[in-house]
Amino acid sequence: QNVSDAPQRVKKEKKAEAQERAKQLLARVGLEHRINAWPRELSGGQQQRVAIARALAMNPQVLLFDEPTSALDPELVGEVLQVMKDLAHSGMTMVVVTHEIGFAREVA
Repeated sequence: QNVSDAPQRVKKEKKAEAQERAKQLLARVGLEHRINAWPRELSGGQQQRVAIARALAMNPQVLLFDEPTSALDPELVGEVLQVMKDLAHSGMTMVVVTHEIGFAREVA
């Protein structure tokens, strides 16, 4: 519901369509197995990946990231950066503010 809510309310998508797209997006960020989890049941990295899926649900032309890994434990940073790399390789335009200089160089 967290991922499908905005498309239903803002874009007036049908519930079934929005939920199917949410499942696809959660799979894209590696969280299809957590589809029924509450935010408190997710790690910081998982919460960040759900936020990315939620943003993608609106079919944006550009994604803005402001320090997407700054509040994460070091062991969780990699999973978020991998999702962002995958987005970049799929052609998504992103504006990213980050201290992860190596990541920025690699993905730019």
